[in-house]
Amino acid sequence: MSRCTIDHSLEDVLLKLKEQQAFFPGELYDSGLQFLDETRDQETLNEVFHLLKKYDLAEDEERGRRNEEMRELFD
Repeated sequence: MSRCTIDHSLEDVLLKLKEQQAFFPGELYDSGLQFLDETRDQETLNEVFHLLKKYDLAEDEERGRRNEEMRELFD
C-alpha cells in the first residue's frame, strides 16, 4: 500500500475508525479505540489512518492483512 505525505490528526484517525466500524470485527474496533486513547506519534497515526482508508472497499484477503497489521499495532 502506498503511503502519502499528509499527516493525519488523532481526530482524523478516530473519525475514520468510526466510519469503518460497521465493517470491522468488534474486538478490533474496541482495541483501536483503546489504542488511540493513548498519545501516539505522527508516524503511527498515519499508519493507522492508511490501514483504515477504504477498508470497507477492500477484498476479504486485503481486510485480513490489514486486520493482522492493526492487531499487531494495537497489542
